[in-house]
Amino acid sequence: MTDSKRLAVVGAGAVGGSVVELAADYGHSVVAFADSSSAVVDDDGIDTGTALDRKASEGHVGDGDPQDALAADYDVLVEATPTTLGDANPGFSHLRTALERDRHVVLANKGPVAERYADVRDLERDSQGRVRFEATVGGAIPIVSTVEDLSPSHVTAARGVLNGTANFILSRMAAEGIDYEHVLAEAQDLGVAEADPTFDVEGTDAALKCVILANVLSEGEREFTLEDAEVEGITNVPGSALELAAEDGRTIRLVGEATRDGIRVGPRLVPQNAALAVTGTRNIVQLETDHAGQLNLSGRGAGGPETASAVLGDVGRLE
Repeated sequence: MTDSKRLAVVGAGAVGGSVVELAADYGHSVVAFADSSSAVVDDDGIDTGTALDRKASEGHVGDGDPQDALAADYDVLVEATPTTLGDANPGFSHLRTALERDRHVVLANKGPVAERYADVRDLERDSQGRVRFEATVGGAIPIVSTVEDLSPSHVTAARGVLNGTANFILSRMAAEGIDYEHVLAEAQDLGVAEADPTFDVEGTDAALKCVILANVLSEGEREFTLEDAEVEGITNVPGSALELAAEDGRTIRLVGEATRDGIRVGPRLVPQNAALAVTGTRNIVQLETDHAGQLNLSGRGAGGPETASAVLGDVGRLE
């Protein structure tokens, strides 16, 4: 049984809310919960149901200030605010505050480890707290921990389909012969695509995940950011290209690749029966290793409970 941890959860979207909802199932208590404008703190454990209901009905989780959650008496800060680019704030500042208090940090927010990886590791070295970030790459799929188990020095590359929205669109275009704009509208109606899908369809989200993997593989010898990635999205993939690919027994997927030398993301031709030809919102990552051959890890790459399972798995790995 995992030692029980006291969690402060910052971010009340699908992932943060699911962490709060599921924490007790994993043997942990939530002592602080914050959204962008409010917080609820209780050293004995907050009433998670009340906080979540209040968020749904009133738009805020409590009557306190968000800073109250960062100042609470917790063991692990779960950072689940939206990913931001550049300085990666406020996520990075939340992480820094926790580490300076010698607390652990588990990230669902990609920003700090995609845009300020060296800064994160520097802060971690000066702290008794540790930083874990399984949930930043591939939702429920245990990619980062698998690389750690194999040892990053023995993994030469990671490649895969890492964005469910883009994959859903390409899958539907291929299966139904529908053009991009129509499938995008369908994906938005189903809630698979955001109202503004730019982050997903232009390849930025997949690139950030590959940047994180490249940083893990390089083990601090080189720092990668989004600026180091060659990125092309799917907005210019015509239906005719998918039709031509099908005639040749192939299809098109948005594939990202991370190595110690760099990051590339773009539409790629793959055989229809290949592992990379996953359909719908499913994700897959292939790890190329020195001694274990090629490993394929596939599953749900997004979703509140799915990503929360990766967050809580990381909490369980902390001493």
